[in-house]
Amino acid sequence: MKRIQLGNTVFEGKNDVYLLDGETTTLVDTGVATAAVRDQLESELAAYGVAFADVDEILLTHWHYDHAGLAGEIQAESDAVVRVHEADAPLVAGDESALSAENETTRRKLREWGLPDDRREELLEFLGDHESLAGRPADVTPFEDGETFDVDGREYETFHLPGHSAGLSAFAFEGESGEEAFVGDAILPKYTPNVGGADVRLDAPLELYVDSLVRFIDRDFDRAWPGHRDVINDPSARAATILDHHRERTENVVGVLRERGPSDPWTVSAELFGELKNIHVLHGPGEAFAHLAHLEQRGVAERDGNDYALVDDDPAIDDLFPTVDVRS
Repeated sequence: MKRIQLGNTVFEGKNDVYLLDGETTTLVDTGVATAAVRDQLESELAAYGVAFADVDEILLTHWHYDHAGLAGEIQAESDAVVRVHEADAPLVAGDESALSAENETTRRKLREWGLPDDRREELLEFLGDHESLAGRPADVTPFEDGETFDVDGREYETFHLPGHSAGLSAFAFEGESGEEAFVGDAILPKYTPNVGGADVRLDAPLELYVDSLVRFIDRDFDRAWPGHRDVINDPSARAATILDHHRERTENVVGVLRERGPSDPWTVSAELFGELKNIHVLHGPGEAFAHLAHLEQRGVAERDGNDYALVDDDPAIDDLFPTVDVRS
């Protein structure tokens, strides 16, 4: 296995693409569909004696442009099989009804989250300018949780971890250090994957993500290969740290509601993150929404229109999240 790190000026951090080069040439993720990244990926693959036309399989961790953008272009040159979880498959395939529904959901949620008209239009223009990053649609082969693929005699098991996106999935395998996995953006070594804004199709993104983190910790992988930056050598501990981060953020959201009273996600986002630009105009209130929805689901807050208000002014935050056991 060889890791290729690709530049990425639109999203955060370099993207990791993994080359499994044997009798069956396989890529895990592909990078974003810009000319510069395409050229870089071609050059990096050529250094290993591989061209786009040589690729037999593409395993996509999820639909986001910085992970799936070049899949269609590579497939057009190689006729590679492109695999992605069934929940994300329509977006990677460029299905018009799925894309239209996702666009309409974005517009509806931006209104529900309370974005001012000027910031909403600014964000929609930004998103429209970057639609080309989705790249060429691919002919996809959807998979479900728990399916396995054989690549050069090694078995890869799909491990569904929704939250950051509806279909985000890891690919688990037996590696040199024990059970390892390509995890996409399920966990990352430096920052916390966005929930809420990263996939507006999810109505309870934090609930799903917390469940995914617990399931991930229980699996107890020995090593994880993320979609950005460097290998994670203690993935369960990292997942537990991310869970703690969300516990602390929920406490901060409760503090905003306690101080300000009924508030919409945009107002809570401004208190948490301050002034936002570019994609963060989506991710900030989306993150606030995810936590507010979690509080509503647990009976700590109630929603009236677009505003959320505390039902319990002093909730036991620890009771809103599971306790996990991470091996030492």
